[in-house]
Amino acid sequence: MGNPHVIAIPYPAQGHVIPSMECSLWLVKNGIKVTLVNTEFNHKRVVESLQESEKIRGTINMVCIPDGLEPWEDRNDLGKLTLGITRVMPGELEALIRRINESEVDEITCVLADCGLGWALEVAERIGLRKKALFWPAAAAVLALSFNLPKLVDDGVIDNDGRPLKNEMVELSPTIPLMNPSSFIWTCIGDQTTQKIVFDVLVKTNQAVKLADWLICNSSHDLEPGAFSLFPNISPVGPLLARNRLGKSVGYFWPEDSSCLTWLDQQAANSVIYVAFGSFTVFDQTQFVELALGLELTNMPFLWVVREDTVAGAEKAYPKGFKQTVQGQGHTVTWAPQQQVLSHPSIACFVSHCGWNSTVEGLSNGVPFLCWPYFADQFLNQDYICDKWEIELRLDKDESGIIRSGEIENKIQLLLNGGIYKERALNLQARAMDSATQGISRNNFNNFIEWIKED
Repeated sequence: MGNPHVIAIPYPAQGHVIPSMECSLWLVKNGIKVTLVNTEFNHKRVVESLQESEKIRGTINMVCIPDGLEPWEDRNDLGKLTLGITRVMPGELEALIRRINESEVDEITCVLADCGLGWALEVAERIGLRKKALFWPAAAAVLALSFNLPKLVDDGVIDNDGRPLKNEMVELSPTIPLMNPSSFIWTCIGDQTTQKIVFDVLVKTNQAVKLADWLICNSSHDLEPGAFSLFPNISPVGPLLARNRLGKSVGYFWPEDSSCLTWLDQQAANSVIYVAFGSFTVFDQTQFVELALGLELTNMPFLWVVREDTVAGAEKAYPKGFKQTVQGQGHTVTWAPQQQVLSHPSIACFVSHCGWNSTVEGLSNGVPFLCWPYFADQFLNQDYICDKWEIELRLDKDESGIIRSGEIENKIQLLLNGGIYKERALNLQARAMDSATQGISRNNFNNFIEWIKED
């Protein structure tokens, strides 16, 4: 029998790949061999984005399999991507595991799959692997909602295809934010066909959980006591952050522009507005212009991450004369080393889409938020941040559905005046980091590691 060898497979989206790689690095740090399986499309992006100084490829065995789509097809079409994954990846994963086990001394002993790829545990069953685990990189409350799908159907809240039947708020627990059926994770993604595909994945996740020996989650008991009380089979092990292992976050799909760190060094403490919307959020021309003008109105320094696909014709989308007007006030990059940015003493607040990675990275650095959710779980995360943790303000749209520059400028001033949001953020930071470094999350992860190492 060789050394313990985990094969980890994240769902092929940025918000899943980063925490999966972080989890893998923690396993390696504790003496476990890890083979990380990305799709061919994402593997190329991740490898190209790694800097030469990063020795990740010598630390984790990074491999890839097809995702079922042609190279030119749109991976942001979650419906098409999910169908391709389901059709092609199970067979490819099985073949990969068999090849590894035939050719390497350290055979695969454990499959650690993203909850969105629960079929990987069925592959493990067919091959005869004894150890099977699921990793959920987002809020435990999303899993709690998923586990409640049969009850939501029985109560007439949704039909068998996940379509809302009642316009009433759903309470899973007093400490979990109330949920609007129109903002369930699947009901605010794409068209109805895509929504049904995503809903079906959640239904299948409920079945996959029955095969799992462990279900770990990148959250902490202090952040979501209600969700973990409802479903004690979900083990919090987070927040899993690079700085806790004295390393650097990896797994990005775009090369980082580290020039922003030098720029931040030149700014006063607690003075910079950090603006970043993750890997999916897109803006139309009108909304992009209003955001730019709102940042200009604050008269505060700002660091703004503008991906090439954030808005059509990104370089020409700015208001006329904007870059000249804000020269010295603002700095834009196409992608930033976000964990390093958020830990920088110059950061005052975070204008965010409220993806779970961004959420835990922000709160783990004691940074107050201004919420701008786009889709999926981001609306639930916003409710946590605003209603339960009270470290953030919402942005309100006008009658045409646009968040105007004056609203942006006004909410930033409200967020930063008086210091109450910063005080709450620092308190939450202390609780979350204590759990991750020496509390429940750390104990759970240590137990998970010992289980992997058992013969």
